[in-house]
Amino acid sequence: MWLMETVIRQVLLLPLRQIPSPPPLNSSRVAANSMYGQNKKRMGTGRALILCCSDSSSISSSYSPSPAISTTSAPPVKRRRKRYRRLYPGESKGITEEMRFVAMRLRRVNKGSNDDDDQDSSSEDGKEREGNLASDDDDGGVGGATWEPTLDGYLKYLVDSKLVFDTVERIVDESSDVAYAYFRKTGLERSEGLAKDLEWIRLQGFVIPEPSNPGVSYAKYLNELAEKSAPLFLCHFYNIYFSHIAGGQVIARQVSKKLLEGREMEFYKWEGDMAGLMSGVREKLNMLGEHWSRDEKNKCLKEATKSFRFLGQIVRLIIL
Repeated sequence: MWLMETVIRQVLLLPLRQIPSPPPLNSSRVAANSMYGQNKKRMGTGRALILCCSDSSSISSSYSPSPAISTTSAPPVKRRRKRYRRLYPGESKGITEEMRFVAMRLRRVNKGSNDDDDQDSSSEDGKEREGNLASDDDDGGVGGATWEPTLDGYLKYLVDSKLVFDTVERIVDESSDVAYAYFRKTGLERSEGLAKDLEWIRLQGFVIPEPSNPGVSYAKYLNELAEKSAPLFLCHFYNIYFSHIAGGQVIARQVSKKLLEGREMEFYKWEGDMAGLMSGVREKLNMLGEHWSRDEKNKCLKEATKSFRFLGQIVRLIIL
């Protein structure tokens, strides 16, 4: 009995140093674990995720609220106005109308006008006299100047005109360019009538001269131009007939009255309606002109000026 009590007492009274003590706790780990425990429940939000990975001091130093959005609205952006190119006089109606304005300007320049505004000085319906090489003045003048035609000069004019019309009509008939095909057999052809007039004059005992320099130079230029550019050549084509119809009638009346005893020349006769035939040519050229670039049209306007100058030199043969 005594022995049993002694054993029990020894077991209960074992020194505490014989029992291993747990390791000391790290205060920082305790704080982290405590914070982790507190924030673990808040992991559903993005901000809680940041808190669980850093301590409170680092959070306060690294996190800064975004700057306040300015409530002042920016000024409205002004759209730049699209600038449209100013149209050439007559451009809205077609290339033939543009050339008509060129003819009118040349006519005013020849008369000494200082009016530079083509559009304002023209008639709205386009019925103003269209670039006549000869104007029907009461004093018998051509282009405002008094003149006296001679038969020799008129013969030179007819011969040079025939060379020019022969050249134009041959080029149009023989060319393989499809653009020229629109202007074959228009009814405006003049070569045949001129041949008849010159033959009649020859039968009257007059010697028919050879073509002079104005006609030869123009025919040569037309041959060269036809090979380079159909648009430029066709502008000459149109202006040659246009000028003959617009100004040729004035010349015919005055020359026939003064030199031919009132004879009506075949050069100034047409089968059918002359105005209708010219209108058909105008429409075809305007149709083709719709497919030309602005640069090509500008070159055509320059060629129109050249054509009137060439033709003017031939007309002046009448009074030389």
